[in-house]
Amino acid sequence: MVILRLAPSFSLVRRPTTISMQHSDLNTQRTRWRQPHVFLDTMDTTVCQSHKDSPLFPPLNQSVLAIICDDEPGTKLYPLTKRRSKSALPVSAHYRIIDFVVSNCINSDITKMYALTQFNSTSLNSHISRAYSDVKLGKDGFVEVLTTYQSAEDLSWFKGNADAVRRWLWLLEEHQVKDFLVLPGHHLYEMDYRELIKAHRDSRADITIAMAKNDRNYDASHDFLLHTSKNQFHGLMLAPDSVHSPSGAVTTTTKYPVSDAENMGIYVIRRDILIKLLQEQLPKANDFGTEVLQGAIALGMEVHAYMFDGHWNDLRDIEAFYQVNIESITRSMSTNFHGRHPAIYTLPNYLPPTTISNAVIKDSIIGDGCLLNRCKISNSVIGMRTYVGDDAVIQKSVVMGSDIYQADVSWNTTTMQRSEIPVGIGEKAHVQNAIIDKNARIGKNVKIVNKDGVQECDREASGYIISGGIVVILKNAVIPDDSIL
Repeated sequence: MVILRLAPSFSLVRRPTTISMQHSDLNTQRTRWRQPHVFLDTMDTTVCQSHKDSPLFPPLNQSVLAIICDDEPGTKLYPLTKRRSKSALPVSAHYRIIDFVVSNCINSDITKMYALTQFNSTSLNSHISRAYSDVKLGKDGFVEVLTTYQSAEDLSWFKGNADAVRRWLWLLEEHQVKDFLVLPGHHLYEMDYRELIKAHRDSRADITIAMAKNDRNYDASHDFLLHTSKNQFHGLMLAPDSVHSPSGAVTTTTKYPVSDAENMGIYVIRRDILIKLLQEQLPKANDFGTEVLQGAIALGMEVHAYMFDGHWNDLRDIEAFYQVNIESITRSMSTNFHGRHPAIYTLPNYLPPTTISNAVIKDSIIGDGCLLNRCKISNSVIGMRTYVGDDAVIQKSVVMGSDIYQADVSWNTTTMQRSEIPVGIGEKAHVQNAIIDKNARIGKNVKIVNKDGVQECDREASGYIISGGIVVILKNAVIPDDSIL
């Protein structure tokens, strides 16, 4: 049985204006593209609307293979990623980040998925192998883990997402699909990949990149011009009065503000093109964003951009992870967890209901199997199996929960030693603006409030750090009674 948590439908993606970039668009001796050419889509809108409503052929469950890459060590999320990968991080008291990417695929009728794991992947491998086994993916559907490995031909470990795909090509190319969909496993968003793949096939592109904008809404009546700096792409809205500077750098004098668009790390690549790029043309390229993409443009391939106008977050650091969890409490968030569509698939927990005894809870998410005594909780996310003692206060915090129960351990034992502090939040503890990782033991009368307003602090040996003003208690850490952090 699979637990389905449903979220409301929201504005997904519009049919993009495609952008073609030819070999002459890129000066390979420099780090930016010079004098890019933009080709506007001039297809008749009536025909486009009719074609948009038609089903994709071949169907995506037969013609697309999803490759989910967990290729970043997550150093900016340390110590949360000390013993787990970014994709395995718990979010909103119920899910792992990887659940959203896999659910996007299932809801888009993409049922063939490989997850290529590399860093601290034990937890992620376990979750993937168990979470989706009961989801109806059809007779040919699967979600399988492909781990990093060494071989007689190559004794090194994977060097990046492109290198990981190259090393597994001997297996991937056995699937006679039309397109490969390369996805990062550590981003949080809801997206209908059918619209992305339809735009890719309509434009007859070799590679299509998914782009996400920042502040201003995307205006489909204008095209976007791209140039690159490392892994980031900027979209400049073109208007009739836009000009190119004599030096070749792209500028705009339009009345509209400049719109920045980032590469989401999502690529639709024709099967034959990907195999040829990685094996023959770019055999040393290790990263899709910084090497394969630019190499493909330099080779004269058709590289198109697709604008995604939904909410997107790549959870790049501690502050972003904290904000996403806190924002998941509100129903106004674009990606929220409170509606009925689309489904978000995750691992069934088979836990008892949460028990609340005279607690005061306001604007919070409470996971399954918690034991909440006479405490006060506000604007917080409380993960599964969390124990909170009497008179404890939790404010604006993310408590990831526990893997075990220790509710039968008395908090009033006068002989209790440091190692005997049970898992959970002790009596009269006060936790504010903090992240409490799994299985942490917070003693009685502990104050985790960052009273001095410290922005950065490394006290890992003492069981905590401070990042961006947010106190992070490490997994399995023990904070003794009466401590003040």
